[in-house]
Amino acid sequence: MLNYIWLSLIVLGVASALFIDLSDLSTNRYRNNEPIEVTFNSAKPIERNTTAVYSGSINIKYGDFNDLYGSQLTEDFQLSASLSLSAEQNKSILVIKITEIAPALWREMAGTSSNEDELVANVNFINTENLLTNKLVIVLEPVSFLMMKNVTNETISKAGTAVTIALGLIGIMALWLGVMKVAEDAGLIAKLANAIKPVTKKLFPEVPSDHPAIGAMIMNISANMLGLGNAATPFGLKAMDELDKLNPKKGTATNAMVTFLAINTAGLTLIPATAIAVRAASGSADPAIIIGPSIFGASCATLTGIIAAKLFEKFPIKRGEFGNWLKENWKLPVAVLAIILFFLIGSASGLLAVIGSLFSFLKPATLKEVISVLSTVAIPLLIFSFIGYGAIKKVKVYEQFVEGAKEGFNIAVKIIPYLVAMLIAIAIFRAGGALDNILIPVMRFVTDPIGMPTEALPMALIRPLSGSGSLGVMAEIISEYGPDSFIGVLVSTFFGSTETTFYVLAVYFGAVNIRRTRHAVPVGLLADAAGILGALFIVRLMFG
Repeated sequence: MLNYIWLSLIVLGVASALFIDLSDLSTNRYRNNEPIEVTFNSAKPIERNTTAVYSGSINIKYGDFNDLYGSQLTEDFQLSASLSLSAEQNKSILVIKITEIAPALWREMAGTSSNEDELVANVNFINTENLLTNKLVIVLEPVSFLMMKNVTNETISKAGTAVTIALGLIGIMALWLGVMKVAEDAGLIAKLANAIKPVTKKLFPEVPSDHPAIGAMIMNISANMLGLGNAATPFGLKAMDELDKLNPKKGTATNAMVTFLAINTAGLTLIPATAIAVRAASGSADPAIIIGPSIFGASCATLTGIIAAKLFEKFPIKRGEFGNWLKENWKLPVAVLAIILFFLIGSASGLLAVIGSLFSFLKPATLKEVISVLSTVAIPLLIFSFIGYGAIKKVKVYEQFVEGAKEGFNIAVKIIPYLVAMLIAIAIFRAGGALDNILIPVMRFVTDPIGMPTEALPMALIRPLSGSGSLGVMAEIISEYGPDSFIGVLVSTFFGSTETTFYVLAVYFGAVNIRRTRHAVPVGLLADAAGILGALFIVRLMFG
């Protein structure tokens, strides 16, 4: 299914960009070859018949700008500029520096130029004197196919970003797989796996309870829950590598792989530190207020992901055998009904509000201290414990660490092509305008009836696609509506309740060359949907 999704992202992104660009050309949205009058204030008198460059600024009347572009500015604006005169060519060029105070349309026009903060215009003088202040008529260089240029720039940028991410993983992978190799040879991983054998046997029945994959999955899930992302990814890639050793059909995802990724993409984290940090930086009176709602939303995502994975792995059902299938798997439909009843009863009794407020005792200062201490001691303590345990068990810790580190290096390099492919598809989809012009309008038919605010919809849709993108969207929405507004709390909870599904699938499946993902994509998307709906439900209940 990833093949179709990947192709759809690219096709929709390019088609959307081309449609918008052709529409802009047909309406001359950027007013190509149309003049506008400005006032240029120079630092020294301008001598017309010389070749020179004059620094200064331009003043533009809001009425002239509105008449040309159909905008709704309410005041004049001033921008830095430089005027270049050429006596030989009898030509004058104005270079305008585009800053945040420039109109949005000009910022958009400058965004895909060779210099992203400049616009270039041809100049004709209105007055004939050599003055400090001169009236000019300028015609900006023609602008066309801005969306396609944006797609090109983003594609090249994200391809480089993908390689940077993968290369950045090499050191982390080498470190953690080296540490894990020591713990594995010392028998510590096997003991951890045996301690939760009743749970893993239900979740991963086809994986032997003493297999190294179980230990790696435990470490991955634990690191994710503690918010230790740097440790979680190497453990997850190690788990996929070990699961692939049990795979009878190489290149095809197994049930255990899909279930593991369902848990992983649900993003269950006890302390959503990133979202809390953004809220604190935005001046929230209580940044930690999203901990309870985020845990609730992520728990909804995790339960849904596991149940969906277990349901899908039972299909297809042969004709006439549904009764037998139901007898063998009746627990799954019962679990679905139990979750629905939980929502209904919780809504009526206020139970969910109690659950969501369990962490309200954590004040911002206390939370900051807890996160700081946890972040400082967790990783060194983990390394010390694993290596120390290996030394006590007479393991040749240095040699085994190096062996594990070699394996980490190979895995990190292997995922580069898969990461490049996924990130450029997402970049094309977003840069081409398909998210804003296709997906969001379509999804509103679903989200409006359930009461999801339109302002929060971009966050819900971008979160499964891009971690950095969703972080930017969350920060932008919070800055506009405030961190403690209903919208601000909601998007923060979205961030803490879900994970970047497509990134996780690309990286983890790429590490073991999985081409047939089976039901992994729908399971991940169902988990995302459950996390978003759970977050919407609990935030409405507590703050709506």
